[in-house]
Amino acid sequence: MDGNMIVIDPNVSVEFEVFGKVQGCSFTKYCKDMCEERNVAGWIKNTKKGTVAGKLQGPKSRVEQVVYWLSNTGSPGSHVERCELNNWQMLAKPDYTNFGIRF
Repeated sequence: MDGNMIVIDPNVSVEFEVFGKVQGCSFTKYCKDMCEERNVAGWIKNTKKGTVAGKLQGPKSRVEQVVYWLSNTGSPGSHVERCELNNWQMLAKPDYTNFGIRF
């Protein structure tokens, strides 16, 4: 790579909701581990309607890796039907400093 190239990876924020068999299979824990490995901040929780929902914030390329996992892979034993994404935004600075599981 040319030493003069600057790669800009802007911070983004996105809300998500994952549908399918995503509760009772450590989905939130696996998501938290994945986000911490990638320095993606935000939160995730189980909803009353059997989905998981949350918010991701961080460098766009890393957030997209987590979105791919949420949409296609999921935790062992889970079955992702679909992942809805809302409110994509560019951020000057993330609102969150870490990733948490909410109850």
